[in-house]
Amino acid sequence: MNKNLRLLNSLESYIDRYVKINTEISHQNIGWHIAHSCKVINTITKTLIGSNPANAKPRFNVNYYKVILTNYIPRGKANAPSFVIPSDSITKEEITTEIEQAKNSITSLLKASRGQYFTHPIFGDLKRNKTLSFLAVHTNHHLKIIKDI
Repeated sequence: MNKNLRLLNSLESYIDRYVKINTEISHQNIGWHIAHSCKVINTITKTLIGSNPANAKPRFNVNYYKVILTNYIPRGKANAPSFVIPSDSITKEEITTEIEQAKNSITSLLKASRGQYFTHPIFGDLKRNKTLSFLAVHTNHHLKIIKDI
């Protein structure tokens, strides 16, 4: 099974505790972190699937490799774009739907052309395989926060 799908299964195991919060760790509850991770996957997938590989301009980015090789994203250093921010009143049913959509998105990504890409605001154009690696690190980042909560 793909690493991203395994991570989504791990996120899914926390759904019953979605309202739990620990403000010393995060100002958002577990459900928010699950939904955010899924929204990131779903949004990036939609962008990548719609991309034209001929337009990709990948470049070496040392920060990308630091994140990927260490499997670490520092907490509280970046703000997510508004379109991947879940509602504060997200329900268990909405979280379940987000997870199912994210699983379908990962399956679609795995079938996408290797040259398709999305543009990350810090890392630049990431082709399919680098996108999958980034998504695994990002999802794992939020899974660590959930475990700490």
